[in-house]
Amino acid sequence: MIAEKTVDLFKEVAQLWAPRPNLTVSEWADRYRILTTATSAEPGPWRTDRAPYMREIMDSITADETEEVAIMASAQVGKTEFMLNMVGYHIDYDPCPIMFMLPNKRLINYFSKTRLSTMIEASEPLQKKFAAAKNLGNTIDEKNFLGGSVAIVGANAASSLSSRPIRILLCDEVDRYPASAGTEGDPINLAKMRTTTFDFNRKLIYVSTPLNKGTSRIEQLYDDSTAEQWSFACPSCDEYQPIKWDQIKFEYHKTDSGEFIIDEVNHACCKCGCLHSEREWKRSSGKWIAQKKHSNRRGFHLNQFSSPWVTWSAIVNDFLKAKRDGREKLKTWVNTVLGETWEESGTKVDEELLFERREVYDADVPDGVKVLTAAVDVQDDRFEIEVVGWGAGRESWGIEYHVMYGDLKKDDIWNQLDMWLQKRWSKANGKQFGITCTCMDTGGHFTQEVYRFCGARGARNIYAIKGASAVKGEYMPLLAGTSRPKPLKTLLVRLGVNDGKARVMSSLQVDEVGPNYCHFPRGKGYELNYFLGLTAEKLEVRHEKGVPYHVWVKVRARNEPFDLRVYNIAALEIVNPNFEKEYTGAIQRKKKRVRRG
Repeated sequence: MIAEKTVDLFKEVAQLWAPRPNLTVSEWADRYRILTTATSAEPGPWRTDRAPYMREIMDSITADETEEVAIMASAQVGKTEFMLNMVGYHIDYDPCPIMFMLPNKRLINYFSKTRLSTMIEASEPLQKKFAAAKNLGNTIDEKNFLGGSVAIVGANAASSLSSRPIRILLCDEVDRYPASAGTEGDPINLAKMRTTTFDFNRKLIYVSTPLNKGTSRIEQLYDDSTAEQWSFACPSCDEYQPIKWDQIKFEYHKTDSGEFIIDEVNHACCKCGCLHSEREWKRSSGKWIAQKKHSNRRGFHLNQFSSPWVTWSAIVNDFLKAKRDGREKLKTWVNTVLGETWEESGTKVDEELLFERREVYDADVPDGVKVLTAAVDVQDDRFEIEVVGWGAGRESWGIEYHVMYGDLKKDDIWNQLDMWLQKRWSKANGKQFGITCTCMDTGGHFTQEVYRFCGARGARNIYAIKGASAVKGEYMPLLAGTSRPKPLKTLLVRLGVNDGKARVMSSLQVDEVGPNYCHFPRGKGYELNYFLGLTAEKLEVRHEKGVPYHVWVKVRARNEPFDLRVYNIAALEIVNPNFEKEYTGAIQRKKKRVRRG
């Protein structure tokens, strides 16, 4: 009995000291990674064969000759999952200090609790590594394990980027990084400087869905790499090639309700021209094909056509909807489906062309309008107000542009504004419309007065707004958040004005009546000066310590009409109306409310 126990003891000791098998990242994931219902639609053991293009990407970081990896990819191809596999591999198999950099600090809590901690809790080897180091302590943004740590940082926080040595740097969604982390410079370079201690075995991974051509970090990194494309063998001639949108051929029809029904989708071979279906292409063999040579950076490009989680019919359906809904939706489709940058056709609109295309409406409110919004700009001696009508596909109609002069230090003009915002406008059939939502600027010298005015009229959906100051190059959505400034604690809506201005400029470039097209009436305040103000800014590329970013610059002093269009779009976002019905006044219960608390 004693002899048997002794043998068992020696076996356990031998297992502890035995060399571990030489695994790659994909092999480690196939053995130890477990997906849960909390983060995956396909819970259970990880299977790299489910998306075979992942294997080479993950395993490339263990190759001695590869120091950097750049992945330019669409959504829904598993980007975050294979980055987590890289983290899990190094926690368990090759312990070292790791940094996972997100676009901003606001994302740290979600990523840490929902993605990283969930992976750790579902993997027995990872649990053991953290259990063995429990005395080191863990926080939301730093996880310590046996032999290393994972620091989770935001690209906009300079102090967290420059305070520790790291060997593995994983940069997620780099196209949403600011051009500079505060005043310290490019966040990627700041983080990269922390890897100099490990210059012989460091690994730098950059991942992102691309955004705008000319300022896209991931496109620049990919272009300066091996520039590999996931390619399938043609079922007819065996020619390997990536699936490209230009070679997709499809047939569809529309239902009476306007829905798109995809009848057939095929991809034409670039060599023999034969058409084959999604199933035929995806059943053929696939491999990565490099377009360039590079000494130490591999680059991979992926679009949704290779994804096992998205059908080609769904991709085509999304394209038809995006094309119908206008340039902004089409831009999103190009970025998130094709995994390609969006190139604007122009960043300036001719004011005279807009002026010349003004129309004579059949009534104050044209037939296509479903809801009215208003925007108020506050100047020292006046209010400038625009009312805009909105219809299906965010087609818009300028209803009235009004300037109200007076002494803003006195109550009289504020009372006039209050009465004016209660006006009603009529359609040809007599149906009347009031303003559903108003956004009022708090900039200038009358901030507290605007707070009081809006705070007393919250029931009418009159909101105080302020343009949020984004860090250079950082993406900020139009509705960027809310706050309640003291002492009045009126609800203040923060706007990402760069996003709003891009939307306005994009819609002004639509030249066919329909989704996102802008109509303007003759008269009603829409004279040439209005269009000079509407086109008073243009988008330019600037550089912050060598990093390109976009900035809106004035070409004329007066830009109130441009700002008011941004505020009107924000009002529409707040309301988020169902365009299947009409609204004749303020909406008391909105589908997309701005929180009051």
